[in-house]
Amino acid sequence: MQWKKDLEKVVRINSYTHNKRGVDATGEQFAEWLEALGYETRRHRRELIGDHLHFVSETSGRREKILLLGHLDTVFPPGTFDHWSEDDTWVYGPGVCDMKGGNVVAVEALRAVFRLHGTIEDIDLLLVSDEETGSDDSRTLTSELAKMYDKCFVFEAAGPNMEVVVGRKGIGTFEISIEGRAAHAGTSYVKGIDANLEAARKLEKLAAMTDLTKGSTVNVGRIEGGIGANTISPHAKLLLELRYADHAEKRRLMEGLERIASTPFVEGTHARLSGSIQRDVMEPNSDQEKLVKAMERIGGCTLPMESRGGVSDANIVAAAGIVTLDGLGPYGDGDHTPRERALKKSFDERIDLMRKVLLYHQEHEVIG
Repeated sequence: MQWKKDLEKVVRINSYTHNKRGVDATGEQFAEWLEALGYETRRHRRELIGDHLHFVSETSGRREKILLLGHLDTVFPPGTFDHWSEDDTWVYGPGVCDMKGGNVVAVEALRAVFRLHGTIEDIDLLLVSDEETGSDDSRTLTSELAKMYDKCFVFEAAGPNMEVVVGRKGIGTFEISIEGRAAHAGTSYVKGIDANLEAARKLEKLAAMTDLTKGSTVNVGRIEGGIGANTISPHAKLLLELRYADHAEKRRLMEGLERIASTPFVEGTHARLSGSIQRDVMEPNSDQEKLVKAMERIGGCTLPMESRGGVSDANIVAAAGIVTLDGLGPYGDGDHTPRERALKKSFDERIDLMRKVLLYHQEHEVIG
């Protein structure tokens, strides 16, 4: 199994997001494989993180253009989880499902196209280096490049029943910084303005915006504030995350967040809101459903569809207006833990599916 040999090779390279040397070494391995298929490597160099790599094929000018999307980085610092192993059913190691395994599926499918046609046209691949830390650097690049394409296939892990992902929640991270006034808690209590109390009241209001029936959550994950037990707190901070399943909920949450941040519940306090939406929502749509039906017909299989609460770079491409499907990698679980594993047979299933879909693309103007 070529996919397994290749996967082991890249899994054994530590590619923690902040390990630039390791991420770049992983990227070099993929560049070697893809350049052997005729790809041109366009390297977007970065100083502190790994380079983003855009692999570009020949353009025919007669069929729709396809973008395959993945990321090179993993979440494990050197020396924490860096082994490879396998048994009859599973492979184990950092990135086997998230998402070096998915990248290898894409490469194997492209090899099949190249073996049959001797060339590849109108199918490009983008591998970014910072997805696991929110794609803060690569987000603009991905969004701009996405506009060159008609469809995008993202190779994050499949679901347990080989589901493809048609929906992902949007996510935003924000901080509310609160200023009060310090005073001695014993001798000058009434002279103080309690920033911690203001933070507590804002926290209650923020948490109340969660609506699980609509898939919306607001989580204040960290609180900082105060100086000591004998001092009225002069400052406090709330670090929070929003997740939402549609644009209507995004508007509700953002309006509520801005209102809560700007409203003083303790007289005399002042607050400043900072942060942004990291990845906007990817909402299921009819174009995705049409594409899935075409892939089922081409692949001779059934492809269940699902939405997920987690985010990926599929959110970014979908927000650019591109028909996007995610979850086209192998099935695995335990990702982001030392128990990460991927199901061997799922590699064969996904490689076979994408081989058929990409071969169809080479022989027709449109997948659909």
